Amino acid sequence: MALPSVWSEMRVGILLLSVLCLLSAGLVGAGQDSGSVIPAESRPCVDCHAFEFMQRALQDLKKTAYNLDTR
Repeated sequence: MALPSVWSEMRVGILLLSVLCLLSAGLVGAGQDSGSVIPAESRPCVDCHAFEFMQRALQDLKKTAYNLDTR
């Protein structure tokens, strides 16, 4: 009769351990996010990001076209 109670205690222990691991992982993730918050005033807007990205892409295309022309 002692064997089934050991298994039930092990199942409860494993369940508690997995819940504890999930909670600690959630707290670690939340702690990392809060440290990297940049105020909205100092962040560029989405349009600025898109414009900068398109500018860099256009410069890369120009360089590639020039390299192909010089060959």
